Amino acid sequence: MGTSQSREGLEVTDSDSDYEEEQEHCEDAQTNTVSKPQLDDIDAKLKALKLKYSNSQTTPLPVNAVKLYLHIGGNAPNAKWILSDKHTSYAFVKNDDDGDQNDDDETDSFYVLKVGSKVRARVSTEMQLKMFGDQRRVDFVSNGVWALKFPTDEAYRKFITEFQDCIFENVYNLEATEENKVKIYGKEFIGWVKPEAADDSMWEDADDFSSEKAKTPVRDRENLMEEFEEAANGGVHSLSLGALDNSFLVNDTGVHVYRNFERGIHGKGVAVKFNSGDGKFSDLGEHTPNKALLMRAETNMMLMSPMNEGKPHGSKLHQLDIETGKIVSEWKFEKDGVDVMMRDITNDTKGSQLDPSESTFLGLDDNRLCQWDMRERKGMVQSLAMANSPVLHWTQGHQFSRGTNFQCFATTGDGSIVVGSLDGKIRLYSKTSMRQAKTAFPGLGSPITHVDVTYDGKWVLGTTDTYLVLICTLFTDKDGKTKTGFSGRMGNRIPAPRLLKLTPLDSHLAGANNKFHGGHFSWVTESGKQERHLVATVGKFSVIWDFQQVKNSAHECYRNQQGLKSCYCYKIVLKDESIVESRFMHDKFAVSDSPEAPLVVATPMKVSSFSLSGKKHG
Repeated sequence: MGTSQSREGLEVTDSDSDYEEEQEHCEDAQTNTVSKPQLDDIDAKLKALKLKYSNSQTTPLPVNAVKLYLHIGGNAPNAKWILSDKHTSYAFVKNDDDGDQNDDDETDSFYVLKVGSKVRARVSTEMQLKMFGDQRRVDFVSNGVWALKFPTDEAYRKFITEFQDCIFENVYNLEATEENKVKIYGKEFIGWVKPEAADDSMWEDADDFSSEKAKTPVRDRENLMEEFEEAANGGVHSLSLGALDNSFLVNDTGVHVYRNFERGIHGKGVAVKFNSGDGKFSDLGEHTPNKALLMRAETNMMLMSPMNEGKPHGSKLHQLDIETGKIVSEWKFEKDGVDVMMRDITNDTKGSQLDPSESTFLGLDDNRLCQWDMRERKGMVQSLAMANSPVLHWTQGHQFSRGTNFQCFATTGDGSIVVGSLDGKIRLYSKTSMRQAKTAFPGLGSPITHVDVTYDGKWVLGTTDTYLVLICTLFTDKDGKTKTGFSGRMGNRIPAPRLLKLTPLDSHLAGANNKFHGGHFSWVTESGKQERHLVATVGKFSVIWDFQQVKNSAHECYRNQQGLKSCYCYKIVLKDESIVESRFMHDKFAVSDSPEAPLVVATPMKVSSFSLSGKKHG
């Protein structure tokens, strides 16, 4: 299916002077209770005295007065805003104070936003609130797409402050005082809740913009064009892109091989069948692999299967020899003679899958971060043919005693590690030690479900259900040297993160139960090259942001915003079924007329390739 731009939302067209009219309407409603002769008599006396109605005589607006609008028509050409309630007001109230506990957990106490009798929504990031400071307006999602317009700038700013304070209290169960914000975020990260106090100089130093470029949105410079689409034989679980000749799709029946081209990937009609088609390994009785890791110059693939349906944890791996098409070994995770579980595995570095001698990789569990080695302790590769159940050796790592609740991780070009957690924290570990994080960024209230990092380690991308968070890891040490948070403690001058979000309309169209997953940078494995785009998946949407544009502090999305800067300027690839994964191919496959390598989008039934052209078509 086709592509589209972010839908910024239509203008709410009636004028702000209507608030003055509303005051007149309030006055009219009162005077209508008086008989017409009396009105005529009063009017005549006023005219005789040459008096005029003054603003002081009008009925004041109610407390927290707003106009409420509803968006209808979705993304159709005739979509529009309609005025739902011209005379209403809002209130932030505790759910146990307003006599209405319809939410899932009635025992919780939390703030809800009520607008008249038409809107009642738990205050959270799921509302996808978007600010339009120049219009004194906010848009949000709550069983539809709504907009509020405020009579004054002061009223608008008051609402934003209250909304942000209510989110803080709902997340942390603490009043949104300065003391409590410092308690949650720490003094070093106070800029995360007060971005105006943060040091944004590192974002500026990272920008490479001319003033003309800064004014030009990505949608006017680049065009997505579908190059290939073909059937994927159903039940796709994961996509493993190769940087050499081939890429791979893992589905219910096996691993399917695709040929890499400059315009995308094409099926070769070759597949390694490792099961009988019922979602189980025919010989081993296990679930279909949910994780595939390319190794040894992409000639081998490590496949990890979950022990239980719906849980990612596994206790062993299957090693697939891609050249022979056979599963050559089953590996066990073991430490000190005891089986251990892993929830995720990844390569030692961004480019180590290209190393033909690679024998180590990283593992992650809820409270473990470690490196596994397929060789004997003497340094020799284990004899797979002679070992009934070869054991992966725990070469280094740490088992944390307290609940770190690790969820996901990724590596830089030099082997530094970034780890995302259930509490939203993002930790940076140097390549030399897994015991203690060099830097730990606080959470923003949402679990990190996926994490990625640029090859040079300067930027980290965390995925949550409702937004992506982009973090700059650069800082200046006491000697004036610029470093990343992987190599040292970042100190007090830490840049505030930036958020990548869907507009309320796009969030609504994506579906109530659809969540962001799998946020990635484009793929480079060479020093000196910079990633150029970011991509994530939500429902039937593959969403693409221009990386340089997000970093540009003068970008139009950031104007008139309060709080953390949020970017809404993106492209959408729309498919006819939910997307499993979206990834950019390796940078080497970018052609001369394109600013980026092709984007590969996998759904359960199809795999498609899109080129990103720098030329305007038509």
